Amino acid sequence: MNTALRIPLVQLAHARSGDKADWVDFGLFAWNEAGYRILAREVTAAKVQAHFAPWLPGQVDAWPLPNILAMKFVLHGALQGGGARNLRLDNLGKAMGAALLRMEIEVSPEELEQAQKSPRRGWWPEVTSPRT
Repeated sequence: MNTALRIPLVQLAHARSGDKADWVDFGLFAWNEAGYRILAREVTAAKVQAHFAPWLPGQVDAWPLPNILAMKFVLHGALQGGGARNLRLDNLGKAMGAALLRMEIEVSPEELEQAQKSPRRGWWPEVTSPRT
């Protein structure tokens, strides 16, 4: 019996992205170490390339960055000649960063629970009440 869940990356991570010429560059950052372990296993160059297959004729390079709980991806040929050269709407890196967060991965219920219950790591202060 397969108990794996399919969840979007946005449940475990946030992304920063940009573009230069015909490349898109992503930083995918896990909220905590439990989430990073899942990302490192599930978010591979091949899976990112498959996720963007309708738009992406080029290769995907990937680098794990465990010291900052992140994965770096470079998508070659992702902008079909560059942001100003094609007719596709919302083709810049920032829009594609949001599309990456919709990519689904498989996790066990136990892994998801651990990632969701583990405290987030980062430079931001914990907010205990709404700002006024």
